[in-house]
Amino acid sequence: MCTSIYQIAIDGTHVLSRTMDWPTLESSPVFIPRNFKWHSVYDHHEYSNPYAFIGGGKVTPNRSDVSDGVNEYGLCAQKLTFANGTQYSEQRNDSKIQLASFEFVFWALGHFKSVLDLEQNIEQIELMTETFSDLKYGKPELHFAFTDTTGRTIVLEPTQMPMRIIENPLGIVTNVPHFERQIERLKDYVNFTDEFNQGQVPLNTAKVTTGNLSGKSIPPGSYSPGARFIRAAYFKERANQPIDETQAIVSSWHLLDSVSVPRNTEHQSTYSVYRAATVAESKSYYFQSYHREGIVKLVLRPEMLSWTEPKVYEVKDELAVKKLN
Repeated sequence: MCTSIYQIAIDGTHVLSRTMDWPTLESSPVFIPRNFKWHSVYDHHEYSNPYAFIGGGKVTPNRSDVSDGVNEYGLCAQKLTFANGTQYSEQRNDSKIQLASFEFVFWALGHFKSVLDLEQNIEQIELMTETFSDLKYGKPELHFAFTDTTGRTIVLEPTQMPMRIIENPLGIVTNVPHFERQIERLKDYVNFTDEFNQGQVPLNTAKVTTGNLSGKSIPPGSYSPGARFIRAAYFKERANQPIDETQAIVSSWHLLDSVSVPRNTEHQSTYSVYRAATVAESKSYYFQSYHREGIVKLVLRPEMLSWTEPKVYEVKDELAVKKLN
């Protein structure tokens, strides 16, 4: 599951927020230093990440993994479940960078400065099945959302190798293949601008619909990927454009309210175990686990670029209340 919502503040701040829908909370805020060395579970190849980043994930001797984060150049990334849409590679090829799909965000944040940098080097990378892997890791079906300080926002779909890059000025991602089909369905609920329909939306355009909802349908209320996609886009387009980072985080959290999945163990195993947001300009990571309610903030400060060891910031998943008396 999971839902991604991208917003641009009036002052030029770019915020990429999301829900993480999963059966258990397995992530904490983390810092990964420059030149961090790690081994892929696919073929035990050792990689060294040139760039530092922060995000949500975990680092163990056997697994280096983040689900979302921002690096020292302001590149923001997320991975989301991608139901029945993946076409991973199978055969080993020493001329390619071959990774388990869950490792891709960890690799990308450590190696790319921007969306353009990613685009220019995407042909190097293959996401792999476990058929000939050193360790078995199932078939985690994932796709990816990226943005940076330029305001360019993309979806990266592994429906082929090299992965398919889709421009996403709407800034919404959920879990279903055929991104264009979701856009077509959304036309029942909003009217897109001519620029959007022609594929000519300028960078940093905050709204891609006209605001005219006359005769349009009311968004559905279920938690299916399609319904969450419609609700997230609909409410984002109707909401005021935030002024700055602080207002963008507040706005993001209210928009995420409409797609956050409550815990209901009798009917489904997954729920929104955490929410998070990355900010390209300030290199900030906001994190809120399901039970905590309060938000914590981690900033990739300049002095951290000289650190040599990763750091995990443990956040208790329990209600945090400020008592007034």
